[in-house]
Order: sequence, then C-alpha cells, then structure tokens
Amino acid sequence: MPSPKSTAFPSATQAALLFLAVFLCEFAIGAALRDANRWLGLNGMQLGVLSAVLGNGCVFAVVMHQQKLSYRELFHQSPASARATLMLVVPPVLLLVPGLMVVMTAVLNLLILIAPLSAWEESMFSRMADGSVAATLAVCLMAPLLEEMLFRGIVLRGFLLRYSRWQAIVGSALLFGAAHLNIYQFVVGLVMGTVLGWLYERSRSLIPCIALHAAYNSGTIFIGDWPDGSSTADTAWALLLVFIAGLCGVLALRRMLVVPVARNPVP
Repeated sequence: MPSPKSTAFPSATQAALLFLAVFLCEFAIGAALRDANRWLGLNGMQLGVLSAVLGNGCVFAVVMHQQKLSYRELFHQSPASARATLMLVVPPVLLLVPGLMVVMTAVLNLLILIAPLSAWEESMFSRMADGSVAATLAVCLMAPLLEEMLFRGIVLRGFLLRYSRWQAIVGSALLFGAAHLNIYQFVVGLVMGTVLGWLYERSRSLIPCIALHAAYNSGTIFIGDWPDGSSTADTAWALLLVFIAGLCGVLALRRMLVVPVARNPVP
C-alpha cells in the first residue's frame, strides 16, 4: 500500500501540468473575452484581470473538488486562529518588505546591466505600473491572491507532504519564478517564493503570505513616486532603518513560528 507521502497531490510533474492548465484556461478565456469585447468594452489590462480570475477559478474549482479541499482549509490550516495570525504574524511580516525591496532592486539593476530589457519587456513592465485602476488591481490584489492560492496553497502544500522541507520550498519557488516567463521576474520569484514558502511552511496559513506578496507588489508599483536626489546621509539612515526593521521582523517571526511537527507519519 503506497504511503500518503508518495501519493500526495501534486508531485513536481503534476505541479508543472497544473500551471500549464491555468495558463491554457486563461488563454482560452482571454480569447473568448476578446471576441466578445465589442459588447464588454474592456481595455487590455481589464481583459487580462478578468481572464486570470476566471482561468484560475476554473482550475481551483476542479482541483479543490478532486482533493475534497475547502477554501477555509486552503487559506488557513494553522492551529492558531486566523485572527491571531492576522494580528500577530502579519505585522512582523510587513517589516520585511522594505529590506526585500532594497535587495531585489539592487539585484535587478545588476541583472539589467548584464541582460538589458527588450522593447517588449519594457512595454510589459510599463503597462503593469501605469497607475491605472486595472493595473493596480491586477498587480497589488489579484496577483498576490491567485498566485498564493496556487503556488503556496496547492503546490507547496502538496510538496511538503511528498518531499523534504527545503526541497518542497525551493522546488515551489523555482516553479513560481519560472511561471513568470522572463528572467527578471524569475529571479524575483525565486527569492520571494523561497521567503513565502518558508513563511507558509511555518505558519500553515496563506494570510501572511498574501499580505507580504501584496505589500511587496504595491511597493514596486509606487516606489517610482518616491523623490530622487536624496543626500548620502539620508540614504544611509534610510538603509539603516530598513535593516533594523527587517531584523526585528525576522527575529519576531523566528520566535513566533516554530518548526512544525512531522507530517503524516507512515504507520
């Protein structure tokens, strides 16, 4: 009789196929919406948001029905209450955001020096940060919600039952990065996916993961509005505050989120 560890959904192959299913559903629904857009009157970004919601929704509905998984279980499987997680875990999680943004900005600037953006990539990133309601909704709300449901709520949940702790976290982070289909977001996705994976593995809740993901994405959207030309002293003080905030967040999370007990022991 196979052990629960060997049959938990998804495996690495199943996770890749799951992402492909989401991509194909979004593509098919997007094509149908574009054909119907003479009556809908939506712009490109609005069509993209609607396609993502409907495409992910179709796949989630099938997977959760097959796995007999409720949305309550998907979002929060921790023994701690959702309210306690929101009030106690989310604040130190948000302290990590400035540090993550500083690190990822430096890494991306270096990467762009090595591999400059193509015209298509510049156009894509400009549309994502154009300040429109649809773009802001897509980047700051829908992407964090849908991606956390898929990559942490379904993929990492299954990986943690099949693989070792860090194999599961890094494997899901690699898939998360690859799903963005460009080297720049792959790097961000790999780093963020590892942090988010650790956070989910410790908390067993999507609440802090969605909060961190949404705060990071929101920061990347609005960071362009920050004033330039700060003095060296101001920059140094800002970096010091970022470091202190991140350190406080890490220490608080390590103290609150202990390593989970072994899962599903084989009889």
